Amino acid sequence: MDDEYAKLIRRMNPPRVVIDNDASDEATVIQVDSVNKHGILLEVVQVLTDMNLVITKAYISSDGGWFMDVFNVVDGDGNKIRDQEVINYITKRLESDACFVPSMRGTVGVMPSENHTSIELSGTDRPGLLSEVSAVLTDLHCNVVNAEIWTHNARAAAVVHVTDDSTGSAIEDPNRLSIIKELLCNVLKGNNDLKTAKMTLSAPGSTHRERRLHQIMFADRDYQRVERTELEKVVDKSSRPHVTVLDCIEKDYTVITMRSKDRPKLLFDTVCTLTDMQYVVFHGVVHTGRREAYQEYYIRHVDGLPMRSDAERERVIQCLEAAIERRASEGLELELCTDDRVGLLSDITRIFRENSLCIKRAEISTKGGKAKDIFYVTDVTGNPVNPQIIDSIRQQIGHSNLLVKNPNFSPKPPQETTMSVLFGNIFKSRTFQNFKSIRSYS
Repeated sequence: MDDEYAKLIRRMNPPRVVIDNDASDEATVIQVDSVNKHGILLEVVQVLTDMNLVITKAYISSDGGWFMDVFNVVDGDGNKIRDQEVINYITKRLESDACFVPSMRGTVGVMPSENHTSIELSGTDRPGLLSEVSAVLTDLHCNVVNAEIWTHNARAAAVVHVTDDSTGSAIEDPNRLSIIKELLCNVLKGNNDLKTAKMTLSAPGSTHRERRLHQIMFADRDYQRVERTELEKVVDKSSRPHVTVLDCIEKDYTVITMRSKDRPKLLFDTVCTLTDMQYVVFHGVVHTGRREAYQEYYIRHVDGLPMRSDAERERVIQCLEAAIERRASEGLELELCTDDRVGLLSDITRIFRENSLCIKRAEISTKGGKAKDIFYVTDVTGNPVNPQIIDSIRQQIGHSNLLVKNPNFSPKPPQETTMSVLFGNIFKSRTFQNFKSIRSYS
């Protein structure tokens, strides 16, 4: 009954969006007024970040029954949003209830949709995992149409969309889906994996891919620091995010402040984590500079109470640090642009593996018969890749097909052990033919 009443109130008071290019000299100002509900801040931020807009400042107020937020945004080149079609699209998305979709808190597994089958993976970070996963999918006649892979703190998560390589449609046969899950789960378990990978059939629904990755890694407790080993390098603490949690006794809020290196989608990552941990942001301010981003939030739990224990505060700090670190651009950025084909990802990751490259993060996409993939890579120790190795790889793949996006990058020291790598070196002496004959997933 309460839910129906809330829907009625939202229909009577639809969101109102004002986009102003004159209020600021440096950015386009977007003001959003709406009936307040849990998760609305994340929904608005999600719309803006999905359009690759950069939020340079934000002022958040949602006390009482009304949500009133102001965002200063620019495009990827740092310019105001001048294109009227883009402005109209932003307004339409933010004013439409269709973009405010509730989250699906499902389990990791395989989920068919109309156009593709969504495969969610999580497991222990180890050498060569993406290469193994890609080989399994290719052998099972699955074509990867898009995917996103994150690694953090010795854990890994991926959301992979595949189609049947003969029909180009989603895979719906229950027996075939069961085989895919079984073989991929065996790959994820690996040897001596103390955390067994879980793969179960998810309920029908739709979840924002990046939010789902946060949920998978959170459920996998990647925010808990692994034990250090003698092989691990000293972490540069200055590169780590700084999160504090304090009490505001006068107003009965918990105050969270975060300082970290600025990067795209940072606001989405922190707000997503707070929302999925069932906290509500009542007031907040976000400022970004050339190098640093500052976020300050006044929050309470959805039950209306601030944080009550030191254990809860420490857990929130750990989870926010993890949310900031998961998508940090660590390593050399490589961009692959070539004709798409079945098995392309398997072949590319094999070449990376044989040249001792470790993929820290990857974004795989296909459109109109073309593949556009982005990989962030380091060597096995987390240090810069030898330029000669990159040149050799480009010769194999094609210089025009594989581009180096940030050749002067300076990677941060690895945060985990030197063996904490995903999707990289498996054994240079092992050929792809030998790898396929071994069938470690069977």
